[in-house]
Amino acid sequence: MAAVLAGIGGFLPPRVVTNEDLSATLDTSDEWIRTRTGISERRFVSGGLSTGGLAVEAGARALRSARADAVDAVDAVVVATTSPERLCPAVAPEVASRLGLGQVAAFDLTSACSGFLYGLAASAGLIASGAADTVLFIGAEAFTTLVNQQDRSTAPIFGDGAGAVVLRRGEPDEPGALGPFDLGSDGSLADLLAVPAGGSRQRSADGGLGHGAVPTGDWYLRMEGRPLYQQAVEHMTRSAQSVLKHADWSVADVDWFVGHQANVRIVRAVAEELELPEERVAVNIDRVGNTLSASVPLLLNDIAARGDLRPGDRVLLSAFGAGLSWGSAVLVWPDVAAVPVS
Repeated sequence: MAAVLAGIGGFLPPRVVTNEDLSATLDTSDEWIRTRTGISERRFVSGGLSTGGLAVEAGARALRSARADAVDAVDAVVVATTSPERLCPAVAPEVASRLGLGQVAAFDLTSACSGFLYGLAASAGLIASGAADTVLFIGAEAFTTLVNQQDRSTAPIFGDGAGAVVLRRGEPDEPGALGPFDLGSDGSLADLLAVPAGGSRQRSADGGLGHGAVPTGDWYLRMEGRPLYQQAVEHMTRSAQSVLKHADWSVADVDWFVGHQANVRIVRAVAEELELPEERVAVNIDRVGNTLSASVPLLLNDIAARGDLRPGDRVLLSAFGAGLSWGSAVLVWPDVAAVPVS
C-alpha cells in the first residue's frame, strides 16, 4: 500500500509586508532585496494569529479539497513547524480539536525548511504501518516572530503561512501515490542556521534564570548565508538525483520541479545542476518569501490552482533547511481541487 495525496490547501495571513515597508526601517531597498532573494513581498502574522491558527485554516481547506466526508476519515494529524505555539505541548492535538477531528493521533515534528519532506515521509509511514488510513499533514510557520526585524540579512527573507495535504491509503501505481523518498542530515553544521536561546541548552547553561539572562540577539535567528547557499545547492541536487534514480525517472520525465523557496538563486542553481529548463521550475517566493515547512505545499497549491500543474504531471519535490537537513520525493499529480490563496 502507499500514501496517496487526496487533497491540498493553503493559507496566508492577511498582513502584506512589501520591500518598501522594510526599507522604511532597515538599511536596504526593494532592488537590493529582489536581486539577492527574488522576494518582493511576504506575509506576517499579527493580531494574535499564530502557528496554530494558520494550521487550522490550511487544514480545513485541504479537508474540503479531499472530499465532504474527509473529517470523519482522518486518523492522524501531523504538523511540521519550526515556530511552535509553545515549547510544550505540541500544537497538533489542538489543531485536530479545532478542526473537529476528535481524539485522533496528533503530533508535531521539527525539521525547519525540510519539514514538509520529512513530514510527508512520516505520514506515509503511518499509513504503511497500518496505524492510519488517512492523515492530515500540515506545514505551518509563524517564523517571522523568531526573526530580528532589525537584521537586514534575515528580516527580508522570511514570511508566514501554512500548507496542508490529506493523504489516504491507496495503491502505489495510482496518481498521487508518494514515490521514493531521499532524506539526509549533517548535524555538524547545525550552527549555520539556528535560534540559540529558548531551549534546554540555554536554560541549563544559565541556571534557569530565564529570558533576561541571555543576550537579546540569542532569541532570534542567526544565519551564515554564504555557506548555507553552497550546502543547499549541493544537497538538494544530490538528493533530487538520488530520488530520481530510485524512482527510475530521468530528468526529462520531470514536468515540475517544486523546490523549497528559500532563495530564488538557490532554486535556479539546483535546477541548472539538474539540467532542468526554467519553464519546468516552479517559483512563488516573490510574493510569499521563505515560509519554511509551508513552502512546498503552498507552491504546489499555487501552481495547481492556476492550472499549470495538471493531473498526470510528474513532480519532483526537494528541500533543504536547518539541522542541517534535506529531502526529496516524487509523485504523479492526481486530480485534486486546489483553491487560490489570496
